[in-house]
Amino acid sequence: MLDLGISKMALIGAVALIVIGPEKLPRVARTVGTLLGKAQRYVADVKSEVNRAMDLDELKKMKESVEAAGREVEQGIHSTKAAFESDWSEATAGLGGDGEGASGASSWEPPPPQYRRPDKNWRLKRGATPQWYKQRHGVRRQVQSGAARVARYRPKRP
Repeated sequence: MLDLGISKMALIGAVALIVIGPEKLPRVARTVGTLLGKAQRYVADVKSEVNRAMDLDELKKMKESVEAAGREVEQGIHSTKAAFESDWSEATAGLGGDGEGASGASSWEPPPPQYRRPDKNWRLKRGATPQWYKQRHGVRRQVQSGAARVARYRPKRP
């Protein structure tokens, strides 16, 4: 790259002042500055795109490695399942008192759970209760302080 120090910049400025002239120099300097800014932004955009492409490649490689590990685990589980089922069938081959062999034991499945309706929200249930029912059965509708409750239920003096 170009090694531009202060002395070289001063020399370029002096030559530009002589060649361009003092009237046009500020406008030319502004134009050069905007062009350099656009060039820097363009270079920054290219760098960011290259970095994104590199990150995307790394993510693809990582995805492939995770998928390969998942396939290995799945194969291991299937082989373990097959080994367990063969061992289970050997162990239960002699069992079965009423003529059922291993095939009768392996085909049994527990019944599905019965449907249980979810409980309703008790706040909604209390809100739907009529006011006359609440008054008759003494359901409090408003919160009272302890002092107000004592004053309400204090026996009246004769």
